[in-house]
Amino acid sequence: MNNGLLATGIVGTVVALLCCMTPLLPWLLSGIGLSGVIGYVYRDDVLLPLAAFFLVLTGVALWRRRRTK
Repeated sequence: MNNGLLATGIVGTVVALLCCMTPLLPWLLSGIGLSGVIGYVYRDDVLLPLAAFFLVLTGVALWRRRRTK
């Protein structure tokens, strides 16, 4: 369970930060035909809390992993 939680946290953090810092999100959304939602999703008030959530999730997974050993 902890490995899945840790992997989800790390992958989510990397994707959220890449989408926040680079134009990766508009390229991905345009590639799958959802370019109409770019204005709603490609904003700092959506991506930064998402990145913070995944950072906290990663921290919880690392804390649980350390506590069980």
